[in-house]
Amino acid sequence: MFLLLAGFIAIIWGVEVANTLVDHRFSEFGIVPRTTEGLRGILLWPFLHAGFGHVISNTLPMAVLGGVIAIQGGRTLLKVSVIVALVSGVGVWAVARNGIHVGASGLVFGYFGYLVARGWYQRSFSSIVVAILVVFFYGGLIFGIVPSFGFVSWEGHLFGLLAGILAAKIIDEKKPSDGEQAAED
Repeated sequence: MFLLLAGFIAIIWGVEVANTLVDHRFSEFGIVPRTTEGLRGILLWPFLHAGFGHVISNTLPMAVLGGVIAIQGGRTLLKVSVIVALVSGVGVWAVARNGIHVGASGLVFGYFGYLVARGWYQRSFSSIVVAILVVFFYGGLIFGIVPSFGFVSWEGHLFGLLAGILAAKIIDEKKPSDGEQAAED
């Protein structure tokens, strides 16, 4: 389960090394909103970064938050990652400012949104405790969805957060038991 996350982070670092060697020319494969060529970025943007500082800023929260999700199993981590990457990528492509949007911070915000929303949808003691701890330690992330510096894709952060909440609804929404279903009928 953790091997999947470690492999993903290793790929991100490998891509950044290669991208640095070619003067960041691979970054053109990020999301370019509302353009045909920008559609390929929906699949590629989490792997591309604007430099080593950008990769470093995403690595620790991705490892921690992704690691908490990985405890549920590699399949859950993969589902959450795919939902977040695709949904947030489509959101960025559809409505973000012009420019090239790259980085795994959409995934970081998606993992945050997933873990917090999971507490709401699952309503188990452990999921609520995890949600509280995630907000306590990473709640400051929420300021990343506010428009700020021109070079920061706050849209990627916002759509990542929303995609994580959607992933929790899809994956973890508590289903009523047969007894609860019968009582409502």
